[in-house]
Amino acid sequence: MRLKILYLVLIISSIACENQKKEEVITDKPWQQIIRESRDKTLTLMMWQGDPLINRFMSDYIVPELKEQYGITLNIVNGQGNTIVSTLMTELEAGVSSSEVDMIWINGETFYQLRQIKALYGPFVERLPNNEYIDLSNPFIAYDFQQPADGYECPWGNVQLALIYNGEQVKNPPQNLIELEKWVREHPGKFTIGNDFTGMTVLKSWLIHLAGGKGALKGDFNEEKYKKYSAELWEYLNRIKPYWWNKGQSFPSSVAQIHQLFANGEVWFTMSNNDSEVDNKIVQGIFPESSRAYVPETGTIQNSHFMGIVNHSSNKEAAMVVCNFLISPAVQWEKMQPAVWGDGTVLSVSALPVEWQQKFQAIPGRKNAPDREFINERAFMEPAPEYMIRLFEDFRKEVIEK
Repeated sequence: MRLKILYLVLIISSIACENQKKEEVITDKPWQQIIRESRDKTLTLMMWQGDPLINRFMSDYIVPELKEQYGITLNIVNGQGNTIVSTLMTELEAGVSSSEVDMIWINGETFYQLRQIKALYGPFVERLPNNEYIDLSNPFIAYDFQQPADGYECPWGNVQLALIYNGEQVKNPPQNLIELEKWVREHPGKFTIGNDFTGMTVLKSWLIHLAGGKGALKGDFNEEKYKKYSAELWEYLNRIKPYWWNKGQSFPSSVAQIHQLFANGEVWFTMSNNDSEVDNKIVQGIFPESSRAYVPETGTIQNSHFMGIVNHSSNKEAAMVVCNFLISPAVQWEKMQPAVWGDGTVLSVSALPVEWQQKFQAIPGRKNAPDREFINERAFMEPAPEYMIRLFEDFRKEVIEK
């Protein structure tokens, strides 16, 4: 499916190059004029809606604040990855002049595919007043799957993949692939991964580890490296999958499904792209109090998520106002609260006004999530987007269907 979409992207990109107007010059209007002209606009944001806490943050905080402060109505619709790409591709094919979607929550392969078809407006980020606070010295924020964001997407959260385990059942969680194999053989049925973005992030982390660790897959996609190390990965997975949940005969379709299995005690591990999610799931009463999160010594991927503006949106300036609001100290502080979302900030806290520095420093500490400074030492950069595309396809062929 992923390869099919990439193939279609390449086809549509040629159409877009021929038919699409040149990317618009970013407005040079004064920011206050942009704010005034954005009032009473209605925008549609397409985003992943798989987490109730994130959904609540958006609906109960972001939507009303935008309405009160800027007079902007933000409608949120469900969609990620394939849905976003196929929606915009269909519009471009049809020559639609005004998209039904104005903003999109994206990163990685989706960013790559949308850039191919010139579906993203930009570069716009440097026009946002709050851009001065973004920590662009951090490569995990400035780059998206080895791709410079280049102002075509606005960073608004930074996270690292963490494994979550039940401390009552798991006293010494495995720190590497050898220990994991030993553990699953001794505890059959208590571990699995999903056939989704989070599951593929786990596989990418393992692929990087097998390739040699940090920097091993840096740069453009390398076919030779992929074939060599993915073969090792598939051999490892097929060797141990009979000891996974459901004897490896099926894999959960989403991380939400694994969370449910974990909450029910059916599996003793789950995982999250958000290293602090364990705390908010405990606060919600979804995970048991004994839940703990960690990053194994083999390392995991850290990345940022971004907001993009659709190039054929008729509400680009209002979308810029929304993006600027999302990277404001107030919003970044709110969503960083463990009980709210626990999403890592993309701002350089030391660059903020003193009163905001103090507020960020006073955010309640993590209880069951790993120390961020410690896991930074075990953080991998995302590899080029083609690795994710290939892993999705090959995981199905080499593991699920075998």
